[in-house]
Amino acid sequence: MKSAIRRFFIKVKNPFNINIVQFLRKENYSQSSCNATNIKKQSSDVFKPNRFISENKYEDSKKINFTGYTLLGIPIAAFMLGTWQVHRYQWKLNLIEKLNSHINHEPIELPENLEALESKEYYPIKVRGEFIYEKEFIVGYRGLIVDGKSADNTLIGIPNAKMGFHIITPFKLANQDLTILVNRGWIPRFHKNPVKRQKNQIQGQTEIVGILRLNENRPPFVPKNRPHADTWYYRDVYAMAEKVDASPIYIELKSNNHLQEYPKANQTRVELRNEHLSYILTWYCLSAATGYMWFKKFIRGIPLIL
Repeated sequence: MKSAIRRFFIKVKNPFNINIVQFLRKENYSQSSCNATNIKKQSSDVFKPNRFISENKYEDSKKINFTGYTLLGIPIAAFMLGTWQVHRYQWKLNLIEKLNSHINHEPIELPENLEALESKEYYPIKVRGEFIYEKEFIVGYRGLIVDGKSADNTLIGIPNAKMGFHIITPFKLANQDLTILVNRGWIPRFHKNPVKRQKNQIQGQTEIVGILRLNENRPPFVPKNRPHADTWYYRDVYAMAEKVDASPIYIELKSNNHLQEYPKANQTRVELRNEHLSYILTWYCLSAATGYMWFKKFIRGIPLIL
């Protein structure tokens, strides 16, 4: 190219007095600039389609359909359930604290207004009178309770070698024309016969302290009571009271200092299951996991690979 330009200027004898060397240098620089521009443009064009593809893919992922919005309800619902369990957990802690404060309260007298007993459950009640052993009956099967906790994990109503019975004895008050029900405690199965329990009976008037309990609904998987057969599986205070002509007032003997063996008093269960913390972790983890999967699928447009 350069030699051709020289021959041209020699032939025409350079009529415009052009500096051939400077002209060639400018021509060389212009070609280099064009080549660099073309390379840069080609390089830009190489990456430009990918950028457009990525942007289009991202834009398409934002188009969430009805199914996407429906599936979004899963992490939201799990989060709400976890928050609800937080409130339940605090409620159970307050209930346990309230229960312990009631049981450890100083013994109170039996209220004259029996309707006030509805708010006194788990309070220790002090009464004086005498037991009516001829109307005594048993409830069971029941596991032994030690220090407010079950000695075994057997379900109520399912017998095993460690199961026994609770003895319920009517108690005639000395200062009122009133008969109440007293759970004197737990006995093993071989003490079911009333003859074997006679030596542990307290005769005459005595003062006792018992924990007030209200009526109990039939627990799951527990058979129904059969009052006509004098067979009891759970604490139906009203049916029991009607059976022995007593008032529907039921206390569980707190201590039995007169006896060395059976029945074992203090059979009030103060242990409450509090598994809400595990429920909190379960629901929040489920919410986080499903929320991330939803974001990955419907926002970023990345398919889920199981």
